[in-house]
Amino acid sequence: MSAISPSKPYRIGRSRTGLGLFATKPIKKGTKIIRYFGPLLDCRKQKDDAIENKYLFELDGRWTIDGSVRKNIARYINHSCRPNAESDVKPRLRKVFIRAIRNIEPGEEINYDYGTDYFKAYLKPIGCKCAACEKKRRTQRAEARAERLRLKAKAERKALREARKLAARVETELQQKLEQRQGLNGKSGRARAGRNLRNGKLADAELVSAIHLNGRFRNGHGRSQPAGGRPVATKPRTSTKLGARATTTAQAQQATA
Repeated sequence: MSAISPSKPYRIGRSRTGLGLFATKPIKKGTKIIRYFGPLLDCRKQKDDAIENKYLFELDGRWTIDGSVRKNIARYINHSCRPNAESDVKPRLRKVFIRAIRNIEPGEEINYDYGTDYFKAYLKPIGCKCAACEKKRRTQRAEARAERLRLKAKAERKALREARKLAARVETELQQKLEQRQGLNGKSGRARAGRNLRNGKLADAELVSAIHLNGRFRNGHGRSQPAGGRPVATKPRTSTKLGARATTTAQAQQATA
């Protein structure tokens, strides 16, 4: 790793994506921070055009800077979708400078946008890990989490409403069945009462008939109770002849005496 002069306003340090370049002093907006340099590659030459690495910086259609050399401290500057610096390309001079586009505080990481082509080729497949994208992903995760909670709460409220509706429906059905059963029991009771009443009338009629018959044929008091209900006089059990015989016997006994 190349040594950095203490007078330089930056240092190499550990970043979330590996190594990065950090400010050691306040850097004002518009300040040229560092030059991006390395061997020039001519794409018209087959040997130069065959070189491939992540540190190639294209100046124009012909010339490209190979920034993979370790002396190129600028290669440690990481990409950011919301950078605090930018690449100032000078094709005629075949030079590239990294310039601050806003004030950079000490300890803040220096970064710039690598461009659309580099982003699509190297960063998009693995996901950009710059602070802006990480913040965006955190926001998206928080929103997704809040949406899941909202949907869960909505589902719980819906389930509660459905449970209440089901309970009300079951209660209504049970009430209807109870009322129907009570109605059937009432009808059965009335039918049984009617049958008992009819049976009672028949029993009473039979009892009355039996009493009438018993009164007509076996009345010990000499009176019978016919079916019409009016008493009828009956003859005494002793006849007139028996009475006369008894009188004659009594007179003979008196005479003998």
